[in-house]
Amino acid sequence: MRLPAVHFNLILPLTMPVSETVTHARSARLAVQAPERVEYREAVTNETPLAPSTTHAWQPDVLGEGYRQLTIPLGPDPDGEGVVDATLVRHEPDIAEPAAGAVLYVHGFTDYFFQKHLAEHMSARGYRFYALDLRKCGRSRRPGQTAHYVSDLRLYDAELDRAVQIVREETGLPVLLMAHSTGGLVLPLWLNRRDAAAEGITGLVLNSPWFDLQGPAYYRHIGTAVIGGVGRVRAMTRLPGGELSTYGDSLHTSVSGEWDYNLDWKPLGGFPVHLGWLRAIRRGHAELHRGLDVGVPALILRSKVTKFMRKYGPAADVSDVVLDVRQIQRWSGCLGGRTNIVPIEGARHDVFLSAPEVRSHAFTELDAWLSWLRDFRA
Repeated sequence: MRLPAVHFNLILPLTMPVSETVTHARSARLAVQAPERVEYREAVTNETPLAPSTTHAWQPDVLGEGYRQLTIPLGPDPDGEGVVDATLVRHEPDIAEPAAGAVLYVHGFTDYFFQKHLAEHMSARGYRFYALDLRKCGRSRRPGQTAHYVSDLRLYDAELDRAVQIVREETGLPVLLMAHSTGGLVLPLWLNRRDAAAEGITGLVLNSPWFDLQGPAYYRHIGTAVIGGVGRVRAMTRLPGGELSTYGDSLHTSVSGEWDYNLDWKPLGGFPVHLGWLRAIRRGHAELHRGLDVGVPALILRSKVTKFMRKYGPAADVSDVVLDVRQIQRWSGCLGGRTNIVPIEGARHDVFLSAPEVRSHAFTELDAWLSWLRDFRA
């Protein structure tokens, strides 16, 4: 995700414990009407195969050998930009470990699924790995559509419902949810409207989730009021100054990073931020802050420090230059239930795109939590 330049003018050296556990009282579910579910047109199977089912119309994916994609049609766009689709990506390793569960991963803003090393790591642990490109994002964006734009985060319920259904039908396994940044806001809100046990969800892993609007306090108070009012009537108005490339420069091989990905789908400077979209985000933040009940244990991985920078420098490689990690810490208890928070020294905004030794630490923490989750559920 990327916000206006004024949100990136703070240096915030923080020190926090290596690992923390937060327990929050289970809150009453908010009575929010979800959008109507869209029926998928392909046939499905209820079997539990050793290899993924081929009943759906899976096609080769841009990630190459070992990856396939499935288009999920969602019908007319409630925001008036034609017909919308989502895209489910499946990892098919050469040698599949005995299945312990399945994973569904959801990306953030100015993002799409390209993290093959994450899929391979989870597959090696015995998880069947799937990732979802949401409507108007990455593989799912169609000509004439505004990148990542939705006027209401509840619109994502349609593709999340269908993606989980497909994963369950193909694998017959319980599902672990993983998400990054804006996806880390979308998934808890969706879970709060669903029955995790009935959906077959076992846990939630959030990688630097976007839990509040970064920047000075008046952005969140006065700014939110302005966003709410203007965003309702001028939804497609762009916020100026939002296309900073600090984070992108730290990631991509064309500048200072080690990662090669599609710059049309994840531009260095980010996509423009529209008021209608930001209004939806702030409404999601408010719902989170009132308290959720995601119904499953959660792991939150984040950088140990935030350093907002207008231009790339070495500090961008070892800190979160997008979100304020103190806000992640503050609001994590609002998920409900058992939540573990692990600050990762030297991590980037996406902890799994950090330097090799740092992401190795992140994977070690993830693996330890997955082992705990297995014992907790036994």
